[in-house]
Order: sequence, then structure tokens, then C-alpha cells
Amino acid sequence: MTGTPLDPRALRDAFGCFMTGVTVITTIGPDDRPLGFTANSFSSVSLDPPLLLVSIANSSINRAAFESAPGFAVNILAEGQKDVSATFARPVEDRFATVYWRKGPVGSPLIAGVSAWFDCTLEQAVAAGDHTILIGRIGGFEATPAPGLGYYRGAYVTPAQTAAQLPTGPDVVISAILEASGQILLVDDGQGGGLTLPTARVGREGVQTALAALIAATGLTAAPGSIYAVYEDVAQGRQHIAFRCAAETGRPARGAFVDLTAEGVAEVTDPAMRVMLERLADEARIGNYGIYFGTHEQGRVQRTGER
Repeated sequence: MTGTPLDPRALRDAFGCFMTGVTVITTIGPDDRPLGFTANSFSSVSLDPPLLLVSIANSSINRAAFESAPGFAVNILAEGQKDVSATFARPVEDRFATVYWRKGPVGSPLIAGVSAWFDCTLEQAVAAGDHTILIGRIGGFEATPAPGLGYYRGAYVTPAQTAAQLPTGPDVVISAILEASGQILLVDDGQGGGLTLPTARVGREGVQTALAALIAATGLTAAPGSIYAVYEDVAQGRQHIAFRCAAETGRPARGAFVDLTAEGVAEVTDPAMRVMLERLADEARIGNYGIYFGTHEQGRVQRTGER
């Protein structure tokens, strides 16, 4: 399946099927030579506009080339491409010497025989600790019936080998910041009287589908919004993604709206979530918002439009 224009339902299905596969991220360097590296995951960011993100180590000799390139491609390897993964994971002078490839609709290298690919223009590059996050706007994609190659606990795996062994999806937790008339929705945290945002763990359905279901469960009408924070909970070994979602004023199925102030969110029991909401309250007063990247303890706020 391809998207010209992009089919949102097909794109959502592709995200859900391939988020945890082994990928090779590729671009064209300043000397017009193809560059690439192996990564074991990528994440969907948005369906409208269609965005995804990958990360590259700041120590990589190719980081500057990826940051300055007009775009990049995510090549999701098929289960028979372990050799391709190994080639792009180790220091090799010309990693493309032994693979067939072509330029995609956006212009990045697409490796032959992959399970799926996404060709993107570079939307934003964000410094995040010892890595740089590359956010790409998808200009074209294709998914085939070929099973993808996985990597789990230091070994390559295939769907047939792991169907009964792996968890149902990536260990990603999402939360919805449902905003209406200067208030946000908070619900019982289930741990003895504290509060939290509506939250859910992401499974095989993917982030966008999980977010839509999370919003629907509140009983409110709201559109899936933009990312407000991405952080890793080191103690729990989880990635947390928070989305700002504009909601229509109404009576929620559970929880209640509280004022978006430091006092209003004081009973939020998770410290990282409470600090995030206090930041949102401050930013809402001045109308200058940013996206947080880091861990649950420290990170940085990237202002919208900042490179």
C-alpha cells in the first residue's frame, strides 16, 4: 500500500504492525552518497500531519549529515535480512555496497526486499541527552506481506519464534491532557485518593489507536492532539508520551475537570506528571508552549519551531 495522497487508515495499520521491528534509517549525504544505520525501533508521532520519529546517537559520525539532510527513510527489515541489519550496525566504509537500493518518492534510499518503508522529509531535529531525535513528515510509504525482523534480549527473532513469548506491544505509556476552558481532566489514580491524567499502555494497536480509545473512554469529544512531552521512566523501564488534546466542555464518564494551575494539579501523585502539568499551566498563561524530551527526572524543553 502507498499513499499519494497518504491513506490515514493504511498508515495507521502500518504503524501498528511495524513499530517494534529492526529498521535501517537512511539518507543522502552532502556528497550525494547514501548513508544509513541500524535502529531497533521507531515511533509514530501523528497521523495528521503524518509524522514519525527516530533517534541517532550524538557520537555517530553520520549525525551531522542526518541533521542537515532534507529527509530520511525508515526501512523495516524483513525476517530474512539479518545480514543487512548486521552490515548497517557495524563500521563499514560503504554499507550500501552489498545491498540493492533506489531513491524513494521523497528522495531517501529505499532498500530492496524490506517488509515496509517510510520516506520522510525532515520536520525537526531535537537534541535529547546523548541522542538527537529526528522527526520526519511521511511523504510516501509501502508495506508488504513479508514478516518483519525483530530484535529481543540480544537476539534476532521472527514472529513465528516469538508469538507466545513476547509482550503484546512496546512498553509505551500514553496520557491525554484533555483541555477545556482553562481546565484539564484528572481521574483517580487507583492508589488511594491521588489523581492522574487518563493513561493507557500501548499494545499492538499502536499509539494513535490507543490514544483514540483512551479519549473515547473518558466520554468526552476531543481530537487527538500534539505531543507535549516524551520521557523515559528509568525506574519502570517505560517510555511515556503525553498528548495535548482540545476537548469540548462536557460531563466526563469518570474524573472531573480541575483548573490548570499549580494548585489545581497539586494532588497528582506522579511527580514527573505533576511537574509537566505545572509547566503547562505556566506556558498557558503566556501562550508559549514547548515539547519536553528526557527522562522522568531531567531533560530539556524544545520550543515549537526551534531547531
